Amino acid sequence: MKNISILGATGSIGTQTLDVIRNAKQSFCLQGISANTSYDKVIQIIKEFDVKYVAITEKNTYEKVKNYCSSSNLKTNVLYGLEGLNTIATLDEVDVVVTSVVGMIGLVPTLKAIKAGKDIALANKETLVVGGELVINEAQKNNVKILPVDSEHGAIFQCLQGNKKEDIYKIILTASGGPFRGRQRDELINIKPEEALKHPKWNMGKKISIDSSTLMNKGLEVIEAHWLFDVNYDDIQVVIHPQSIVHSMIEYKDASVIAQLAVPDMRLPIQYALNYPIREKSIVNRLDFYEVSKLTFEKPDMNTFRCLKLAYDAGKLGGIMPTVLNSANEVAVELFLNNKIKYLQIESIIEECLSKFKNIVNPNLEDILNTDKKVRDYIKSKY
Repeated sequence: MKNISILGATGSIGTQTLDVIRNAKQSFCLQGISANTSYDKVIQIIKEFDVKYVAITEKNTYEKVKNYCSSSNLKTNVLYGLEGLNTIATLDEVDVVVTSVVGMIGLVPTLKAIKAGKDIALANKETLVVGGELVINEAQKNNVKILPVDSEHGAIFQCLQGNKKEDIYKIILTASGGPFRGRQRDELINIKPEEALKHPKWNMGKKISIDSSTLMNKGLEVIEAHWLFDVNYDDIQVVIHPQSIVHSMIEYKDASVIAQLAVPDMRLPIQYALNYPIREKSIVNRLDFYEVSKLTFEKPDMNTFRCLKLAYDAGKLGGIMPTVLNSANEVAVELFLNNKIKYLQIESIIEECLSKFKNIVNPNLEDILNTDKKVRDYIKSKY
């Protein structure tokens, strides 16, 4: 039996991870979770899974959860803030840490988990975007597995099984294209948050849904793929695949292309990562090729959706620039969701920050955290 902790247990990935665990209770034991403000969901998880440790990052929710556990005579240890998050990530009894928090907050707990010898089921792409070299080096030093949970990187991981990384010609990352596929720039000027949140295929949180609409999500995944699979940026190709059936592909040096196909359901890559290297019985619907009818592929429009190009540019520059990219994007998306900027200003803010901040070639953790703060402060001082 594997002991699991989940960073971000009440979000989209965390909830689906719980479903995987729920369907294989003989294989997994949930030891710890973290959450932010979802009080009711946290209580449900504690009651269902008899969780020993809970970390809450929002003060009022922490007090409510703590009071509930105390008044109910539950033995759950309720922890607070980033320190609590780090504790959940490094519990002695845990084998695998699922990192499904959204944003930069996932970096430090993930590094601490790796240093504590925990395998990582990675759904927090920002961790590798901003700290790729640090994370990969620590994982190698501590003999820790980084098991990708994103559907695209999980697909690449599966396509690699039985093959050698040095035989890769290129990685092909598929993207649905988001809700605005095929639109021109002048059609995006007055986009409202509620429109951008309507993803045609995937049920995701607000931040990731906006990123998907701008193609920044795919840009972040390009940087993540670079670090996960040690492939040059020029050898990572993005293709738009609106059916979301082919989750990604590898073309090998002999021109063979191996793809991973399945219905769009995040429980599959989560299940594969948690059980690796064993395949378990499916908990998702099976793919019916008689009903699929067709699979189509398109070239991404980087002139209309410039965030994808900005991500490639930042990745190729390396150093601190992916941190600048990610921090600027996180703040810009928040501003857009709060109706403080227009949709196309997201990319403008990112581009401005990439021009303003100087590169640091080999950033350490302090450099990354300091730069993240400086970028956020700069944007918030203007908007």
